[in-house]
Amino acid sequence: MAESGLIIVDKQGEWTSHDVVARMRRIAGTRRVGHAGTLDPMATGVLVVGVEKATRLLGHLALTEKVYEATIRLGVSTNTDDAEGETTATASAAEVGAAEVHKGVEALTGAIMQVPPQVSAIKVNGQRAYKMARAGEEVALVARPVTVYGFDVLDVRPAGDVVDVDAVVTCSSGTYIRALARDLGAALGVGGHLTRLRRTRVGPYDLSLARTVDQLAEECVVLPIGAAVAAAFPRRDVTAEEARVIGHGGRLPAAGLGPGPIGVFGPEGELLALVEEQDRVAKPLAVFVG
Repeated sequence: MAESGLIIVDKQGEWTSHDVVARMRRIAGTRRVGHAGTLDPMATGVLVVGVEKATRLLGHLALTEKVYEATIRLGVSTNTDDAEGETTATASAAEVGAAEVHKGVEALTGAIMQVPPQVSAIKVNGQRAYKMARAGEEVALVARPVTVYGFDVLDVRPAGDVVDVDAVVTCSSGTYIRALARDLGAALGVGGHLTRLRRTRVGPYDLSLARTVDQLAEECVVLPIGAAVAAAFPRRDVTAEEARVIGHGGRLPAAGLGPGPIGVFGPEGELLALVEEQDRVAKPLAVFVG
């Protein structure tokens, strides 16, 4: 059986997240492989892949903070809000300067309501929005609350009628960087889309831990499940009796470590479970023993 843990992949461009999972199944020698937080084919960078028991961590890891390096082109709109789509409108951005860009970025920082891109995996009436959009249907997507913790402009590069903006975005789960590009362009009156996206961090896992698929084919580096949990979540060490209770799916008194997830470790340092704390009780989200 393959080792349970996380593989931090540096995804290359043009690959889908599903392509990476399919390749990693062959490399890891198991069908039990999944990923946390989809990356669009155009995007590169950190894709967290779970193997064996660690697949049960993925839904929790997908909710963590993420960091992206992005380039936004102002002056051109596309139907996908990125460079893979078809141009839908152009407007000269020659008069847009750094001051206007910074002001527009400031309005998109903090807790905001964001409408996802038309071409996205959001479900509308049970159907994926991207399938409806590609079939020519107008998709009515509802704005959702997201948090942009940081939207830092690194460079503003005029090039004729377009302006390229290099930025680093730190954001909550569910934030579409494509939508930020679209909304920045709309606010400036010239339209905009994403031309480059690289995810540099998911929770505690960054590019320093990441390997390309080709590198992993030569040496499959797996972050053991216990280390993966300890890096991402608060840690609680329990006694042998508490370990027995939690190993059978039982509950423990809360330890005041926050709502969770919290990693619970046994007397020998082994990972037992993820728990959440509610009403002074710690109850299992996922049990990894047995």
